[in-house]
Amino acid sequence: QVQLVESGGGLVQAGGSLRLSCTESRRLSSNNGMAWFRRAPGKERESVAGISWNGGNTFYADSVKGRFTISRDRAKNTLYLQMDDLKPEDTAVYYCAVALSAVASSNERTYRYWGQGTQVTVSS
Repeated sequence: QVQLVESGGGLVQAGGSLRLSCTESRRLSSNNGMAWFRRAPGKERESVAGISWNGGNTFYADSVKGRFTISRDRAKNTLYLQMDDLKPEDTAVYYCAVALSAVASSNERTYRYWGQGTQVTVSS
């Protein structure tokens, strides 16, 4: 069974930064796209950023473009999300996911494995 473990969440003031990490336990994600999603209180889960299997293609939600950067280290089976200039509206539980294919999309139905999530809280 594939296990995804997120870390790096926490409480930060607006304008601050956090770096999320997601480690996959069985190296099954190395040829698959991966992504970060988030769910804010009272809202549906939404895509944040995604990256293809080799890092050659990425996508970002409009709300995070220019502030967040997704990357991956395939040798370490780890996905990252560098979050800068955080805003209170970024407060959410952040989830990493492994795609069914080599590419990443914003459609959560194209993801097979999900982590348990890590809480990010941005205070104003």
